[in-house]
Amino acid sequence: MDVTEAIRTYVESKVERLPRYYDGIMSVEIILDVEAEHTVAEMVVKARRKATFVATHRDRDLYAGIDQCLAKMVEQLRRHKDKVRNHQGASLSEVVPEVPEAE
Repeated sequence: MDVTEAIRTYVESKVERLPRYYDGIMSVEIILDVEAEHTVAEMVVKARRKATFVATHRDRDLYAGIDQCLAKMVEQLRRHKDKVRNHQGASLSEVVPEVPEAE
């Protein structure tokens, strides 16, 4: 599939928003293809700690397919960020009880 400058600009503007959802993104790969009557948008995001996320969407409209693929990726990144945040453990103030000062 030949990618026009308009499609390239559209995809780049959408991909620029991904670090809002997870700041550990190392690379993003977008694959656009045509299968019969549908266009296929696939997004592969590689993040820190060997995390790889893949989202694919088929649609008749290329721009709608890109938007839906991005929505799937955003959801995956949000879930991963929540999972990482929940597994980091308790903060120091929660672990060490306060000791009253001696008078």
